[in-house]
Amino acid sequence: MAIVQSAPIMPAVILETDRLRLRSLLERDIEDVYASCVDPELQRWIPLPAPGREYTRETAEHFCLNVAPAIRTGGDGQHWAMVDRESGRFTGSVALMRTQWPAMVTEIGYWVSPWGRGRGYAAEAVVAVSRWALDQGFQRVELKAATANTGSCRVAESAGFVREGTERNAMPLHEGRSDLAVFGLVPSDVRP
Repeated sequence: MAIVQSAPIMPAVILETDRLRLRSLLERDIEDVYASCVDPELQRWIPLPAPGREYTRETAEHFCLNVAPAIRTGGDGQHWAMVDRESGRFTGSVALMRTQWPAMVTEIGYWVSPWGRGRGYAAEAVVAVSRWALDQGFQRVELKAATANTGSCRVAESAGFVREGTERNAMPLHEGRSDLAVFGLVPSDVRP
């Protein structure tokens, strides 16, 4: 009889920065997730939903209540809502995903709601989550962004990630395929 070993599960944690609380997605986030994910600028760079499909309120509900929690419980990573600590408003999402447990490598992804853009929230969240991952023993955190998405590339660099190369024709977007800039962060990149 074969023994099936499930993937490890990241601990459910709340992270706080100067301006953000990073916590699990909740039912009360559904309307803000929906409003964020139908934004044309967000859909320009992130294939939400998959190209050729419509993002609905039901899609947002399914994401908040089923998909995001399953990322953690399935061992793939962890998903957080970015919440402005002062106002309490949902301002975006940050996640660890595609975790390779044997290699202790994970990928970070994020998006910011239209009303939260231009405030440095993405970089603040990426720093908090990537440093937390390294503190958990991960040996590498990857970040990938469409090469033409200069805002996301700047976030990676300002969060201390090193640009390592390009994955050609790697991501399907709503307007065709895109090359991805690949960034990495390893423990020796982080100064004490």
